[in-house]
Amino acid sequence: MIKHIVLWNFADEAAGSSKAANLAKVQADLLALKNLVPGMKAFEPVIGTDPLEHDFDLALYSEFESVEALHAYATHPAHVAVAQFIGQVRTSRACMDYTV
Repeated sequence: MIKHIVLWNFADEAAGSSKAANLAKVQADLLALKNLVPGMKAFEPVIGTDPLEHDFDLALYSEFESVEALHAYATHPAHVAVAQFIGQVRTSRACMDYTV
């Protein structure tokens, strides 16, 4: 199994919207990708909230049965479209994939 974790920080304003609006849009867009490809298991996009500690604005925790399933997700046109929008509104990104 592959775990795929991505963390983002967002600009205060980008693409004509506020940080809060862009966070909500990206979270909804990511949720729409749940079960996008065979082999996708867990898929959880979450927005950091106070008073809990968070160094990033949004996190995606996901699990895939195989590297092939992760690749199918990463290259799927629906994911590519969401990733392109995120690229317009984020200020930083961190990612880690690992096998368990």
